[in-house]
Amino acid sequence: MKRDGRILIVDDEEDISFALRLLLSQHYEEVFTENNPFHIPRLLRQRNPEVVLLDMNFSKGKQDGSEGLHWLSKIKELQPNVQVLMVTAYSDVHTAVETLKAGATDFIEKPWRNEKLLATVSSAFELHDSKTKVENLNEQKQLLNKTLDEPYSEIIGTSPQMNSIYRTIDKVAATDAHVLIMGENGTGKELIARAIHRKSVRQDQVFIPVDLGALPESLFESELFGHIRGAFTDAHEDKIGRFAAADSGTIFLDEIGNIGLGLQSKLLQVLQNMIVTPIGGHQAVPINARVICATNMPLYKMVDEKSFRQDLLYRINTVEINVPPLRERKGDIPLLVEHFIRQLRKKYNKPDIQLHPSALPKLEAYFWPGNIRELRHLVERAIILSENDIIEPHKFIAPQRVKESDSMTLNLDELERKSILKALEIHNGNITKASKDLGITRAALYRRIEKYKIDDARPS
Repeated sequence: MKRDGRILIVDDEEDISFALRLLLSQHYEEVFTENNPFHIPRLLRQRNPEVVLLDMNFSKGKQDGSEGLHWLSKIKELQPNVQVLMVTAYSDVHTAVETLKAGATDFIEKPWRNEKLLATVSSAFELHDSKTKVENLNEQKQLLNKTLDEPYSEIIGTSPQMNSIYRTIDKVAATDAHVLIMGENGTGKELIARAIHRKSVRQDQVFIPVDLGALPESLFESELFGHIRGAFTDAHEDKIGRFAAADSGTIFLDEIGNIGLGLQSKLLQVLQNMIVTPIGGHQAVPINARVICATNMPLYKMVDEKSFRQDLLYRINTVEINVPPLRERKGDIPLLVEHFIRQLRKKYNKPDIQLHPSALPKLEAYFWPGNIRELRHLVERAIILSENDIIEPHKFIAPQRVKESDSMTLNLDELERKSILKALEIHNGNITKASKDLGITRAALYRRIEKYKIDDARPS
């Protein structure tokens, strides 16, 4: 099977060009020949070869390789990624070294052995592919860094509450202080954690998120601290824990309020000493990671109820950031909606879709128990359901105006419980569909079902 590759052969001897083309055409899709080196610039533009086989000498009587070196330099100037293989019947060590110094990939001597020549050409293609991948990755990294360098590129909002959070991020990011981010589900706590990391001295290191709420107790220590081979039945090989993986970077412990007292004690010990000992191991491993935690649970109330350790709370909240729910910063709703529409236009191939102005009052009147996550979900669904390029108010199925009296008489727990019951009723107890409508994960919905002792749910 031929390889998808383009080769340009530049040699003034027609017999040599013909023989090379005959051989290489059996293995590569496109092989071109040229006997006049002055046509090289045009051929590079038109043919865009990955590999060039370039003769060292073109003029009669020339044997010093200077012409080949000249055209090699020209090729590398015009297309640096092209791999150039020098071909000559007058090779010597000095000429080989000079061409390699000038940027040649390798050196082929006439007469050649077919197997060796094919191996040399294959290696040149592999080198070209590798360099192209590295170049693409570097470009992606530069683009990503440029995006990440934009202040709070993923956090949308200009309300006074959000501006206060931005100022706090700026202050705390420059330190290594532990940060506790508190707020309801769907308010963007992880985005704030990532913003702190990106603005810190650790920005070039890893950011390791861990959803503690979705982590079974049986896997807690293995996932966070790691284990060694043979530590337990299924430990077939060594495993590095999340703390060790976050060394020199940032570890984000989400939903920290959901772990039991026994696990809180083990976590506290690690945070106090900043060392971890893998399960089954005897060697303590020091770690240097910035710790950011988040929760939607009322930790101070839990401390009073003895369900959360007070010493652990003090350890994780050197600085505390409280993220307001969406209903408390409704002025940001138009910005958020426009942001989500811009994101989703390409995904659903609706480049001109926009929100009808009359839809905004309906969105601003809604209580938003699922916060920003719920808003994004409803915008996405409205885009899908829209028959034209205007999102009409009726496409937002879920939001209904909340009476002032209702919002004053219902506490958050009761509102959340009613939202869950409504979602389960709509989807006949289907957890997957209900969690999607609520804008939370299946694991988070299961925890709330247990919390509110709701029985009419079925796995899905």
